[in-house]
Amino acid sequence: MNDSAMKWIDSFLAKLRNERNYSPHTLKSYTRDIQSLTAFCDKQNITRWTDVDDQHIRSLISKRHRQGLGGASLQRMLSTFRSFFKYLLIENIVKNNPAQNIQAPKTSRKLPSTLDVDSVARLIEIKGDEVETVRDRAMLELFYSSGLRLSELSSLDINDGKSSLSGTIRVKGKGDKDRDIPVGKKACAAINAWLKRRAELANENEQALFVGKQGKRIHNSVIQKRLKYWAQKQGIDMNVFPHLLRHSFASHMLESSGDLRAVQELLGHADISTTQIYTHLDFQHLAKVYDAAHPRAKLTKK
Repeated sequence: MNDSAMKWIDSFLAKLRNERNYSPHTLKSYTRDIQSLTAFCDKQNITRWTDVDDQHIRSLISKRHRQGLGGASLQRMLSTFRSFFKYLLIENIVKNNPAQNIQAPKTSRKLPSTLDVDSVARLIEIKGDEVETVRDRAMLELFYSSGLRLSELSSLDINDGKSSLSGTIRVKGKGDKDRDIPVGKKACAAINAWLKRRAELANENEQALFVGKQGKRIHNSVIQKRLKYWAQKQGIDMNVFPHLLRHSFASHMLESSGDLRAVQELLGHADISTTQIYTHLDFQHLAKVYDAAHPRAKLTKK
């Protein structure tokens, strides 16, 4: 690509960052996808965006599919291309969107792991009155009570924690979209206990609800490490990570209520198809119950 074409990439990414407030993680994904496109164009001796057509996009997607890139990643890549060329259309740089009607190859969707209700209870009902334990208990309870993402929990401020004691917490999810989520009584009690002890760790004027040893906002990696620590200490025999509690929250809510739309709202999913994966988890649970309980579910040995 020539220098003029490359400048439009910088302009596009700046728009996502400054006007749409995309997160650094999302911007990194967009940048990586567009870099794949420019590298492909360079190999094809394409120097202008107007020369990119749908066959080029299909060739690149097919190539990445053969290299083992999964369906979800290919979908994301196509979404990036569509957004980029839509931007170029608005700026009158191209006359059509070559990625508009391209479909990614379908691959089998891997179901997320979950913990059963008893395992979750064993994980989050940790004992001890050390200040870090009190903090961790509040984080674990809130993760499972409200199905928060890791970034949503770590970005909470002290005022969010105080307002949550009324039974609702407001979080800023993907795309800077706010949503109000119920907070259960046990989580409220754990947060209240933490608020009473928070000053033992927090620096003066620190606004973060959850803080680390340095008195500053706790880092995502520290939360992940603490969760793994407690999983091992509580005898949970599987890889435990923050999103596992979110998966477990969604699965248990859907299993009990059957209300897919409500679970979608609680999770903050823009598209209900993202939430529908938990219906498969629910069916797996029902199938296990059936196999274990139904007198004619299994063949008897002669």
